[in-house]
Amino acid sequence: MNFQLMKLTKKTRAAYLVGLLLLLFNMSFSMDNGYNLWLNYGKINDSSLLETYRNQLQTVFVTDGGATVDVIKKELDRGLGGLLQQEVRFEPNPTFQNQLIVSRYADLGEDLRTLVDPAGLTSEGYFIRSIENKKHRIVLVTAQTDIGLLYGTFHFLRILQMHQALDDLQVVESPKVDIRMLNHWDNLDRSVERGYSGFSIWNWHMLPDYIDQRYIDYARANASLGINGTALTNVNANGLVLTPHYLEKVKALADVFRPYGLKVYLTARFSAPIEIGGLETADPLDADVIQWWKDKTKEIYDLIPDFGGFLVKANSEGQPGPQNYGRTHLDGANLLADALRPHKGVVIWRAFVYSEHDDTDRAKQAYSEFVPDDGKYRDNVLIQVKNGPIDFQPREPFHPMFGAMPNTSQMMEFQITKEYLGFATHLVYLPKLFEEVLQSDTYSKGKGSLVAKVVDGTLDSKKLTGMAGVSNIGTDANWTGHPFGQADWYGFGRLAWNPYLDSGSIAEEWLRCTFTNDENFVGPVKKMMLESREAVVNYMNPLGLHHMFDTNHHYGPGPWVDNLSRPEWNPVYYHKADDEGIGFDRTKTGSDALSQYAPELGEKFGNLETCPEEYLLWFHHLPWDYQLKNGRTLWDGLGIKYQQGVDQVRDMIKTWESMKPFIDEYRHNQVSMLLGIQLKEAKWWRDACMLYFQTFSKMNFPKEMEKPENTLEHYKSLQFPFAPGIRPTWN
Repeated sequence: MNFQLMKLTKKTRAAYLVGLLLLLFNMSFSMDNGYNLWLNYGKINDSSLLETYRNQLQTVFVTDGGATVDVIKKELDRGLGGLLQQEVRFEPNPTFQNQLIVSRYADLGEDLRTLVDPAGLTSEGYFIRSIENKKHRIVLVTAQTDIGLLYGTFHFLRILQMHQALDDLQVVESPKVDIRMLNHWDNLDRSVERGYSGFSIWNWHMLPDYIDQRYIDYARANASLGINGTALTNVNANGLVLTPHYLEKVKALADVFRPYGLKVYLTARFSAPIEIGGLETADPLDADVIQWWKDKTKEIYDLIPDFGGFLVKANSEGQPGPQNYGRTHLDGANLLADALRPHKGVVIWRAFVYSEHDDTDRAKQAYSEFVPDDGKYRDNVLIQVKNGPIDFQPREPFHPMFGAMPNTSQMMEFQITKEYLGFATHLVYLPKLFEEVLQSDTYSKGKGSLVAKVVDGTLDSKKLTGMAGVSNIGTDANWTGHPFGQADWYGFGRLAWNPYLDSGSIAEEWLRCTFTNDENFVGPVKKMMLESREAVVNYMNPLGLHHMFDTNHHYGPGPWVDNLSRPEWNPVYYHKADDEGIGFDRTKTGSDALSQYAPELGEKFGNLETCPEEYLLWFHHLPWDYQLKNGRTLWDGLGIKYQQGVDQVRDMIKTWESMKPFIDEYRHNQVSMLLGIQLKEAKWWRDACMLYFQTFSKMNFPKEMEKPENTLEHYKSLQFPFAPGIRPTWN
C-alpha cells in the first residue's frame, strides 16, 4: 500500500480497496479459463459475416413445449445473443412441433410444413435446411422429437461458430450408434481413478438438495455432441451407490440431465446382494439373488423411470463376479439382463478380464472367456470391449473380439482420460487413435469388415449398439486439466455419433469453436494435433512395445519392473528384453494370440515381410540386429524413434509459441508450460528406456540420438507416491 492511500480517510480507503478488489475479480473472470469448452459464443469478429447473419437471423419460431424446448430456447438465446450481440425474439411456430425456424421476419405468412419431411429421421435425428421465403433466407431445423431438435439446435449454432455460409444448408443427421456414453471412474469419496483434472464433479455429500451449475453445464456439453448416457460411478464399484440414500442423489442428477437427453447408468457391484442386501451369496443362479436384483432394479426405476441400466466389471483385477461361484460371465450378464428387461434397461458387461491362473498371454484371455458363448447372451446385453487386447496403450492392434461375436451386441470402450498417454500434462489428440481403431479391418466377413461396422451394428445387423469413453472430466476450471484434453471429449462424442468421421475434420471443428476461426491459427495447430499421437507413441512405446509404465500410478517409464506378484503386472512380461532381442512373440511359435484374428490378419501380422513396423514388437520377438525396412538395425530404429518423439514435441513447442498473437494470454501460457513438461518427460522416456535396453543389447546408441541426461540408476530410483489417479486402496 502506498503513502497516498495511507493519507485517505478510513471510509475512503475502504471504498478504494473494495473497488480494487472488484476490479481484480472482474479481471479474473474476463480471461478465458476454458470453462465454456467448445460452446464459446463470443461475438463474431468478421463484420461482413456478422451483418449477414444479423440480417437473416432475427426471429426464432418454436412451439412451446416441455423442459427440452425450454432448454432449446435458452441455448438459442445464449448462442445467438452471444454470437450476434443482439436480442433474440421468440415467436410461436406456425407449422408443427419439433421444428424451429430462424428468420428475419416475425411474420412468415405461409405454411412451411411441406418443405421438410422428418419421417425419414430416427428419434434423435434432425434436418437443417435453408430456403428462400418471401425472397429472404430462412433456416429450418426439423426433428421427430424434442431431443432431436435439441441436437439440431447445437449443430446449427456450431455452423455459426464456424462462420459457415447459410445459403445452401442441407444437413441430414441421425446417430449411427444407439448408446453414446461417458464412463466416469469416479468414487463416492470424490477421488477419480485415473483422473487428472481435479476431483469428481459429483458432490454426493450435498446432493440431492444442492444442484451445482456444473451439472447443468455438463449436460449441455454432452448434448451438444449427442452423448446420451453417463455412468456416474467407477467400474471398480462400491455397492453403496445402490442404497436408498444414494439413489435419491442419483435421482436428482437424472432429473437435471433428462431435458438434455442424458440417461443415467450405474455400476453394479456383483457382490451387492451380500454387502447391502444381507444375503449370504451372490450366486447368479440362486433364487434369492435373482429376486434381490429384480427388486433392486424396480426400486431404481420407481425413482428414475428412464434409468439406462447397469455397467459391470466382474472377475477382473480382484472384482467379485459369477466365477466366484463357479458360474460364467454369461450367467452374470443374463441375471441382470432379466432384471432390467421389464423396464427396457440394458446391462453393459465389460470384457476387460484377465486371470493370474493363465499367464501365457493376457491379450488372449477376454476372447477365450467370451467368444465361446456368442449368441447366448440376452438381447439387452452389450459386451463392452476395450479398443485393444491389453489396456488402452498408446498403440495397440484392435481387440480380436471385434468381428468374432456376430450374434452378440458389442460396445466399444475408449479411454479419454490419458492413463497411459502422459496424464493431463501431455498434448495427445486421441481422436486420431480412435479413428485408427475404428477404421481397422477385422476381415471377419471379408475385406471391408471395419471395426466401425461392428460398433454401429451394420456388419451383423445388430439392433443394440454402443460406444463408451472413460471420462477425463473433473473439477478443474476447464474440466479436463489440459486445455487440449477438451478436444478428446469433443472428438469422442462426435465419433460416437458417427464412427466414420475424420479426426482432422473434428479437430478443425473443435479449434474453430473453442479458439478462433483465423486460418493462420487453425491450420498449424490442426497439423500439430494430428501429429501429436504419433509423437507420444515414438517417445513412449515405439515399434509395437507396450505396457512399460511404472508400477500402479503408470506415471513415467518402468521397463525394469519385475517384482510384482502377478506376471502380467510387470512390464518385463510384455517387452521380454533379453540378450537375444526384444518383443512378445504372439505367432504360432509363441503365445499364438494371432490365431484369434481372421486368417488374413494372422498371415499379415505373422509374416515379418508384411507386418507393419508399428506392430513389429507386439507380435514378434526379434534380435537387436534385426534389419528394419530402412536398412537400420532394430536397436538403431528404437533409438531413432525415441529421439523422433522428443523432436516432435520440440516442434509442437515452436508451433504453439508462434500462435501467441491469435489467442488469449491465459490459455497460451497454460499450454506453453504443459508442453515444457511434455518435453522434459519425453526425454525421460527416451533416456530411461534406451539405457535399460542397452544393458541387454550391449550396443552403442545410434548417432541420431542425443546423449542421456542421467544414469539408469537415477531413473530407477524415482518414486511418485502421490501421483494423481491411483486406484483407492479400498478397492
